[in-house]
Amino acid sequence: MNWNDVRFFLEVARAGTLSGAAKVLGASQPTVGRRIQSLEKAIGQRLFQRSSEGFWLTDEGLMMLGFAQRMESETLALSRSLQGQDQELSGSIKVSSSDWFGSHVLSPMFTEFLALHPKLMIELVTDSRPFNLNRREADLAFRILPFEDPDIVQRKVLTMKYGVYAAAALDWQEVGTGAGMQLITMDSQFGSMPDVLWLKQHFPDARVIFTSNNRIAQAQVCSLGKGLAVLPELLGDHYPGLKRVEVGEHLPSRDVWMGYHQDFRHLLRLRALITFITEALQRDPSIHLQNT
Repeated sequence: MNWNDVRFFLEVARAGTLSGAAKVLGASQPTVGRRIQSLEKAIGQRLFQRSSEGFWLTDEGLMMLGFAQRMESETLALSRSLQGQDQELSGSIKVSSSDWFGSHVLSPMFTEFLALHPKLMIELVTDSRPFNLNRREADLAFRILPFEDPDIVQRKVLTMKYGVYAAAALDWQEVGTGAGMQLITMDSQFGSMPDVLWLKQHFPDARVIFTSNNRIAQAQVCSLGKGLAVLPELLGDHYPGLKRVEVGEHLPSRDVWMGYHQDFRHLLRLRALITFITEALQRDPSIHLQNT
């Protein structure tokens, strides 16, 4: 059985559509469809029920799913184990984080680190979703929630403070309950975040005019004078055109967690990067911020 066909089967089962699987796999929809047909022909069973709404696993497909997941787990474990034996400071490291943290905090550090280790390559992927370290979606991940998987080695690297910001050109002398004001905040998917709840509770009379899961987009709209925004101080204090609005109290803070799979604990290049970032953050996070 061809592992690549099995891999395509898994992604179709997860996505429920050829288009969703194709996006994850970096392949075209016809290619994904051909792979599924090839696998079904090889095992002599129909694995999916096709409909206009997507792909649904048949009974045989459900049986195949358990086998495929075990096969994937073993393949990834072997890959991580072999990768973990590489002790030379060369090769690549894939790092994941949120958009603003990756561009404003990590990227300047990467520049310094790569100057010390010119044979290395760093791939930074940014998204608001958590990345799966077991599936090697990233080698090193930064996030604001602790990792739940026991196979992930993690540590808290930073306690992140937040502030209220407005365009520097505007004069905000009295904010009160927000009457007549406009707010910029996270989208509904992240509506339960502490800073989002704080903003709405303290300015109940203000109107939300812009939401985004991208902090940089929020900062940009805020800098253009469109309203108040709660932003991480590491971003807001250094973003051009923004100023802090004093509200007379401390906002909720969030911890930043760094994690990697335990199979990589002996990987020298990863350990070197972790040490570099940890020491830099402990010295002073703000010195590594760059203007946009």
